[in-house]
Amino acid sequence: MLRDDLRTLWTEPRPPDTPARVRRDWVLLAAGLGAVVAEATLREDVVWRPVAVLFAAWLCLLPLWRRTRPLAMVTLGFGSVILLQMASLVAAPRESVGLHTDAVVLVLVYALPRWGSGREIVLGSAVILAAFALCAVTDETPAVEQSAGLVFLLLPGLIGAVVRFRVAAREREWEQVRSREREQLARELHDTVAHHVSAIVIRAQAGRVLAGTEPSAAVEALEEVEEEGARTLEEMRAMVAALRDRGVGAELAPPAGVADLERLVRAPGGRLRIDLGLDGELDALAPAVDAAVYRIVQESVTNAMRHAVSATEVVVRVTAERRTVRVSVRDNGQRTGRGRDGYGLAGLRERAALLGGTLRAGPGADEGWHVEAELPRARRESDGHSRPHR
Repeated sequence: MLRDDLRTLWTEPRPPDTPARVRRDWVLLAAGLGAVVAEATLREDVVWRPVAVLFAAWLCLLPLWRRTRPLAMVTLGFGSVILLQMASLVAAPRESVGLHTDAVVLVLVYALPRWGSGREIVLGSAVILAAFALCAVTDETPAVEQSAGLVFLLLPGLIGAVVRFRVAAREREWEQVRSREREQLARELHDTVAHHVSAIVIRAQAGRVLAGTEPSAAVEALEEVEEEGARTLEEMRAMVAALRDRGVGAELAPPAGVADLERLVRAPGGRLRIDLGLDGELDALAPAVDAAVYRIVQESVTNAMRHAVSATEVVVRVTAERRTVRVSVRDNGQRTGRGRDGYGLAGLRERAALLGGTLRAGPGADEGWHVEAELPRARRESDGHSRPHR
């Protein structure tokens, strides 16, 4: 068991999408260098002042690469500590060499388990412990204080490991939400494709019956079969793009759409008044878009019911334009500074993105919480399968 755990740790990759440098890195560098200058100027008991200043400035520079090169930075930082400690042993100064600003090296301890791979964590930890052991052997500090110092040194690394674990766990939860939304969308698309195929079969049967007596009617039935087949192919492509899990089954249940919004907003048990407004041609939406509009309104209204503080009304607007459908859901609750951007909205963003649209959610300028979505009326034009004009 222990051997398997160690092997898993050794093969652990680095976290994905590691940022190289952000603004706070430069703030940290400026603060560190400023502290070096201030301490070197104000302290009178600094031993080997030029060496101590250069050493502290060197340690302040290393955090700039702590995310992309965590092992290298730990090796350079604590390797420098080892060299300085060995030099102080040879020269035997009366006081310890270095500045208090050298504590910036704790940032490297945090970054090692936060951004490093498994083998980098193991090797970097060995370097850190070697530097501490050398300092402990050559120092006359009591064992209790040395133990406290070891805890103080390793604490940032523990925090880095916890942060990494929580971020990874949250990413897994978000991925599960996105997968569930893809699964639901794929089921809805399956129902739509099944409907189209049924219509194709019926029209083909009708054309076969009429072929002997009314050839023109049979030709018209074939044209309808061609149109229905083109729509089926389009929806099937959408299903293949959305369905990532090959083992997902399909539940034959008709998805709710724009026509069901009136029933949704009039459902009993709601504590808020819902003002629903529908504008434009909303009867000819693509089935996946029609279902997405319903899901966006449903999730947004449910969030308002649960989380809107002191709200009395939710305003829902669905507007069909020439190429897009816009959905807006706003409540008049208080702005508490606490977001409602949870996993439900994450799933809606995934659904909107799969359909080629966008969804934004956040606090309003003056009050409440706003959800704004824009979806294409159809996933894409099926030019290659359009019916030829006769």
